[in-house]
Amino acid sequence: MNDEVIRHVLTRTKRIALVGASNKPERPSYHVMEYLLEQGFDVTPVNPGLAGQKLLGRKIAGSLTEAGPLDMVDLFRNSAEVLAPVREAIRLGAKTIWMQLGVVNEEAAAEARAAGLTVIMDRCPAIEMPRLDLEA
Repeated sequence: MNDEVIRHVLTRTKRIALVGASNKPERPSYHVMEYLLEQGFDVTPVNPGLAGQKLLGRKIAGSLTEAGPLDMVDLFRNSAEVLAPVREAIRLGAKTIWMQLGVVNEEAAAEARAAGLTVIMDRCPAIEMPRLDLEA
């Protein structure tokens, strides 16, 4: 993944569904969501086990369908568990699939790319934004 693609995604994305959001401040998904909100993104946390609760002032959705419309789906899931949310993101018209650090699923990436989505794997927007000097 080259820097220009990452820059393009991060400067054109508005709405993000963060799948695997946690209400535990010690979890990476909590900190990344907090960072994305601070950077001005409209972030909807997605976690079926916490659906209806609030996280960082945002109502937690139980599914991507409830989180839509969206530009990007940010996946904090085990690599083996991302195919279903990727397929749902494709169906919902997302533009980008972002798989967090350590999350790599070539089958899911291939399906998303075949559907015209941009795919970024094994990266974190909270690392990429400062690295590319994109912070608000």
